[in-house]
This record gives sequence, structure tokens and C-alpha cells, in this order.
Amino acid sequence: MAKQISSAEFQVMDVVWNQNPIAATEVAERLAGDTGWSLKTVKTLLSRLVEKDAVAHEPDGRRYLYTPKLSRADYAQEATRKLADQLFGGRAAPLIAHLAEGDGLSSDDVRDIEKLIEDLKRDGD
Repeated sequence: MAKQISSAEFQVMDVVWNQNPIAATEVAERLAGDTGWSLKTVKTLLSRLVEKDAVAHEPDGRRYLYTPKLSRADYAQEATRKLADQLFGGRAAPLIAHLAEGDGLSSDDVRDIEKLIEDLKRDGD
């Protein structure tokens, strides 16, 4: 997996995951309203993501186009595992319990978790 991705880098990754290949100017345009970041800032963040092997870039005339090398699903899995390891000794149940206690689970979430548990039980048989 890629090295640790900062919060700012994650915002850039989110844009790259949603539309790729994409130029730095387009990333900056999508983030400008929420962040106020300049094109230079976005290029710096993209460069860091390239160094971390989370994003690939290829020349397109005088600019570069960026594509994700790290999938959103792989990032989410690794980030969730690290969170569970750091806060809950690697156990998923306390993580889910914590989400439930903080009103972090909707009734749809509960149904999805119940279905997942049933599927896991069936696969284990």
C-alpha cells in the first residue's frame, strides 16, 4: 500500500478517483471552492502522491495527466485496518460498537451489517 496519505492529499485523491485521467488544473478547479488552494498547492500535493506511489502521471503535451494507482477500496481497507489496530486492538466488533454508540449507523447500515454477517456465516460453513 502507499505510504500514509494526509487529509489534504486525500482530498486530491478523491478527485482523481472520481475522474481520471485528470490534469492538475482540473483538480485545482474542482477543489478551489472548498479549499481555496492554488494550482501550485495542488501540483505539490499531486507530486507527493506520485512519490507515495498512490498516483501515476503521464505527459500529455505540456501537462501531466494523473490516474490512481491505489484504488479507493484498497485505501479504505488499509485505513480501516489501521484504525481498528490503533484504537481497538485489531478487533472489528468494538469498532462497529463504537460507531453504533455514536449514532454512526443508520437502520440501512444495520441491515447491511446483518446481511454481511449472514453471508459470512454461510461462507464459513
